[in-house]
Amino acid sequence: MLSPEKNHLLTSIEPGSEMGAYLRRYWHPISGAADLDTVAIKPIRLFGENLVLYKDLEGNFGLVDRQCAHRSADLAYGYVEKCGIRCSYHGWLFDHAGRCLEQPFEQTVLPQSRYREKVKLKSYPVQKKAGLLFAYLGDGEPPLLPDWEPFSRTDGFVQVVTADVPCNWLQCQENSIDPVHFEWMHSNWSARMRGTDELGPAHTKLGFEEFERGFIYKRVRADTDEDDPLWTVGRALLWPNGFFLGNHFEWRVPVDDENTLSVSWIYQAVPDERRPYVQDHIPSWKSPTTDPETGRWITTHVINQDIVGWVGQGRITDRARENLGQSDKGIVLMRNRFFAELTAVADGAEPKGLVRDPQENVALPLPVANRLSLGAGAVNGKFILHAGQPDAVREACEAAMGYPIDTSGIL
Repeated sequence: MLSPEKNHLLTSIEPGSEMGAYLRRYWHPISGAADLDTVAIKPIRLFGENLVLYKDLEGNFGLVDRQCAHRSADLAYGYVEKCGIRCSYHGWLFDHAGRCLEQPFEQTVLPQSRYREKVKLKSYPVQKKAGLLFAYLGDGEPPLLPDWEPFSRTDGFVQVVTADVPCNWLQCQENSIDPVHFEWMHSNWSARMRGTDELGPAHTKLGFEEFERGFIYKRVRADTDEDDPLWTVGRALLWPNGFFLGNHFEWRVPVDDENTLSVSWIYQAVPDERRPYVQDHIPSWKSPTTDPETGRWITTHVINQDIVGWVGQGRITDRARENLGQSDKGIVLMRNRFFAELTAVADGAEPKGLVRDPQENVALPLPVANRLSLGAGAVNGKFILHAGQPDAVREACEAAMGYPIDTSGIL
């Protein structure tokens, strides 16, 4: 249980909040790079701020305030130029650092004026890596964008999937250190949807450890023992709002206090005989979360099932109503670490797990319970993680794999 005050401390991330300021000290994935291939400007809301993400004509990415610094026109309806974004209302031009480069009428009537040098648009740095666009929304010098080892692999097909989740980020992230939900929400629930009564293997033992990059959870099930990699190695909650399972990353990026952007980077290893494999383009697509015919949540795919668990708790779950048990030890550890981090940072310490050393930041390793799981985004030719994979992405994946991919879901 958490008091309302402590719950608010962990869940409030909008401007002026303590947790929001903490999370802004990290890089966050905010889009697939491919999202801007055909439409160069994308409105986006992050940490309670309305922004626009864009790609200029030289291929540079920018993230700036959605309202123009002139008279607050909507820059989502601006247009990109060689070195920035131009407001469609009066033509003021801004670069990716928010500097005003042109004020056409002002410069016509006052050619010597330096007024534009006094005008600045709020902006945040953006970096592209592994088909993702990452943003740093904090103050001061950003840390290095982590170069996770899977980003360097060249023997698999990668896709980026996003989803809009109407609840607070923390109840999504708590899923990342809750192994028992796999047994019930995925194995057993999927079996019921298939029309069978067969239960998946029950969990018999759990373990949780903290490491430099986050936490590791370990588990033994009825069909395994302590020699199994899921116990000897485990899986990683990636600090502060990520999850790494060997074959994919998931991030829960705060949109505001009541909404979250789910971002998945999914890797599917190609068969040995099709290696080496070079992927020229990493597709990005948005997964639907509700059935347009019924209005009900989609439950056929793994992460869609997770979303049902998250949103069912309400926009911001009331943790004073909880009755935690033995399966929740990892969640308690994570919450306590956040409380300790907020105190430490207030006293001048650096947040957990930031990467500052360029020599260290090369193919950063993470625990992988089973290298074979790197191909688990498609199990027996079935794509199980997100509903709604577009035909073009499925076809590209099939071309890489050399066999058909079934996107119908249900494990």
